[in-house]
Amino acid sequence: MKPRDLLDDLERRAELGGGAERLERQHAAGKMTARERIDLLFDPGTFEELDKLVTHRCRDFGMADQIVPGDGVVAGHGLIDGRQVFAFAQDFTVFGGSLSETNAAKIVKIMDLAMKLGSPIVGLNDSGGARIQEGVVSLAGYADIFLRNTLASGVVPQISAIMGPCAGGAVYSPAITDFTLMVKNTSYMFVTGPDVLKTVTHEEVSKEELGGAMTHNATSGVAHFAADDDRECLALVRDLLSYLPSNNLEDAPRRRTSDPPDREEAALDRLVPTLPNQPYDMLDLIHAVADEGRFLEVHEHYARNLIVGFARLDGRSVGIVANQPAVLAGTLDIAASVKGARFVRCCDAFNVPLVTFEDVPGFLPGTVQEYGGIIKHGAKLLFAFAEATVPKVTVITRKAYGGAYCVMSSKHVRTDFNYAWPTAELAVMGPEGAVNILYKRELDLAADPSAARAEKVEEFREKFANPYVAASRGYLDEIIHPRETRRKLITALRNLEGKRDNNPPKKHGNIPL
Repeated sequence: MKPRDLLDDLERRAELGGGAERLERQHAAGKMTARERIDLLFDPGTFEELDKLVTHRCRDFGMADQIVPGDGVVAGHGLIDGRQVFAFAQDFTVFGGSLSETNAAKIVKIMDLAMKLGSPIVGLNDSGGARIQEGVVSLAGYADIFLRNTLASGVVPQISAIMGPCAGGAVYSPAITDFTLMVKNTSYMFVTGPDVLKTVTHEEVSKEELGGAMTHNATSGVAHFAADDDRECLALVRDLLSYLPSNNLEDAPRRRTSDPPDREEAALDRLVPTLPNQPYDMLDLIHAVADEGRFLEVHEHYARNLIVGFARLDGRSVGIVANQPAVLAGTLDIAASVKGARFVRCCDAFNVPLVTFEDVPGFLPGTVQEYGGIIKHGAKLLFAFAEATVPKVTVITRKAYGGAYCVMSSKHVRTDFNYAWPTAELAVMGPEGAVNILYKRELDLAADPSAARAEKVEEFREKFANPYVAASRGYLDEIIHPRETRRKLITALRNLEGKRDNNPPKKHGNIPL
């Protein structure tokens, strides 16, 4: 056989993966093949594959007779929206996508290249875990990948798409990366599978219940997005990358927009209800101010009392953090604090300005929260906002009470511009609670305690439950008309484009983990 024919034969074998029968099984399971996923992820015709002919070195357990070029992972680089991105896709049709010494080396190679070149890394995970036949060398391969994930953290964006099984030690690489996407009904993640659980703890649970897409999107918070199928998942990866820079030394790409920067939204003047305890949907505000009303919500199904995600203002990518009055009255709890802290730190690492919409009555009370460590976890969000040096702008729409006021990117943690709507209330606590403490003895002795309490509540509200005292102290830069919010935000961010701020020299801070 001529050398050219031999090469063509090897490349055909690599592209067939585990063979036509297994490729059909992959399709029958509702999953695309590794190469189909790569083709859909990258701009057409731009993907360049590396190590296509690499094979495993294991000769035990009959493996000498099972040599497949590529060894179960497709790795390389290409363009996404014209920008260079490195990616690997595990091929479940080859040894169940299991990680070997050699395909770990392929993954490590592209991660090292991505770091040198300042390009994002995307992992398409579809693997049964470490290749048992190889023993400790496959485990060493995982550790090599984990190290690169850690070193790359905050340097280049890392995105993990779980598009099949991801079990055992394999789950730690996605957990270190910046964003994790899962596909409903075809992907799952867990450290210990259902069979082992049944043997050890006698718990009976399905793979989907234990580690399916919605379990990790809504219950554990391990995953950030849930897609209906492979196509939607890969489109989400592309969309997510469009909001992020290629590395920590660049800014996110700016998009042209026909949405006027001075556009006003009269409906915002009526967004906050007259009754202070009546909820409203903070997403209405976010969609109203964002370019073309587009908002890519992150962690949509988890800790829904806090909203985080990406939008654009005048074409510029911004990270949005917002209390959600429609869920738990917008209080901060453990899950919301951790969710917010992680997102804030990601935006800060990649030079994405932060916009905060605040309506927070405080931290969620209760023994569950206290025993769970709300003090420590709430401090994570405070730490993240205080540490962030990117441009920061806050808009208080209604309540800003107690320690939660401080935490939600207040002026005191180096936020650059702080605005409030006329409906804002800044105080240690709500009028009712304050009156019960301040006037307890007086109210107990009153002839009509109910009427006396109502009078004192109104008096407190007029004196303190408004934005004017804070504005007089300089804690608010301006009280704005709600309809002007978009224009004010865009103007503020334009003014902050040249911002330079630094933290004291140190190896790293000690965030309360």
